[in-house]
Formats: sequence, structure tokens, C-alpha cells
Amino acid sequence: MNKGLPIVFIPGWSTGADIWRDQIDHFGSKHRIVSFDPRSQGRSTKTLDGNTPEQRAADLHELLTRENVRRPVLVGWSQAAQDVAAYVLKYGTKDISGIALVDAAVSDGAAGIAERPKEAAFQFDLFGTYLSDQRAYLRGMFRAIISKPQPAGFIDRTVATAIETPASIGMSMLISDMFTVDRRAALAKMDCPVLIIASDKSFELDRQKGSARAIRRAQFVQIDDASHAVFLDQPDRFAAVLAAFLEGLDKRRQ
Repeated sequence: MNKGLPIVFIPGWSTGADIWRDQIDHFGSKHRIVSFDPRSQGRSTKTLDGNTPEQRAADLHELLTRENVRRPVLVGWSQAAQDVAAYVLKYGTKDISGIALVDAAVSDGAAGIAERPKEAAFQFDLFGTYLSDQRAYLRGMFRAIISKPQPAGFIDRTVATAIETPASIGMSMLISDMFTVDRRAALAKMDCPVLIIASDKSFELDRQKGSARAIRRAQFVQIDDASHAVFLDQPDRFAAVLAAFLEGLDKRRQ
């Protein structure tokens, strides 16, 4: 019988549950694992409606309720950090044991365009590339955010999953994720233990450190020699950090 707290691994933009394969294998023997392909990603139904962190938060709440997942730890990477923030804003933290945000700052909405215009311009330039040649964009993106060798065919499989999301839907996700809603109020509402794991190469590194300071019970850990997909570039280090966090949560409930 699994005795540890349930872990919900939430994938980032255009990826599916299999992106977490190493961590699912690592923690699966001692914890109930929940992972899934979010709305319009991977094998999930593609829809023109609700491709926002707010709707995905509602989807997640419905999933946890239906599957009777009690007091889980939510682990959200990249876009999924917005999903977790949206979840906290709507439902609070009374039904979860902890949160891990992986290499993403909680969005400050349209204000971020004015505050970081060069970064915003860079992102919109990438959006154009994505729309003009989705496959080439995705291949380049995954090679940029995963810097360490992976099993043969991994990048091809990951691109194949990502391209299941039509570019028009993928674009709406990106805009909604980054620029439409200021979700920073969620930081003050995160009154459960929170772990923030960041790549040393993250362009959002300072903002992630700021998030940790804004959360009452947050721990910040930087993983060196890793790109955005820190759990793929440094799976053992990532697992050790997450395991220590989970151990602390287990001690709290004893």
C-alpha cells in the first residue's frame, strides 16, 4: 500500500503526462501518482473553449474530486505553475498538502508587457515562428529547454505529443498563460508549504526568488547545470529535492 502523500504531476504547455516519466517511476512505489494530459494537450480532447489556466484549474479540481485524491501535493511545471496559481485563487489550499512550482514565475498579466518590454517582444516574435512552422518551432523549443541527453527518440515523441495541439489553440494557451491575468494574488493565498525549484539558467530566476519571498512558507531551491526542464536535465537532483520536501510534509501530518 502506498503510504506517502499523493503527488499530482502537472505537465507544462503542449506536453503530456509522459514528460514526468522519470519522476513517476521514482516516486510511484511510495506515493499515489496522478498525472494526466491537460485540456487540448496530448491525448485529451481538443477544444476551442477554456484553454486557460483558470479552466484547467477547474478541470484539475474535478479530476481530484472524481478520483477521490485527498490532500495531494501539486507539482506544476512551466505553464502548469499558472494552473496551480489559478487553482489556489479559486479553491484555496484547504484540500492540498503542499505545492511545488517548477521553473516558472506566477504571471503578472498584461503588466508584464510594460514592465519587461524586451522580454514580451521576444515572446511575441516566437509566437510568430510557432504559427508559421509549428513542427520546427517545437523541435527547437524542446532542444532548448532540455539540455542533457535523453533516451533515443524522446525528442521525436515529445514533438509528436506537442503537435497534437493545433497551433491556434496552442497560441491561445500561451497568451492566456503569460499575459491575460495577473495571478500574483495567489502567492499570498498559498498558506500551505510551497517549494519553488528553479533552473540556474531561468530568465525568470529573479521573479521566482521574488515569489518565494512573497509566500509565507516557501522554500526556494536552485538546480544548477539544468535548462527549463530541470526534472529531465537533473532528474536525480530534482527527485532528491522533492523527496526532502515530501518528507517534511509527512512529518507535519504525523
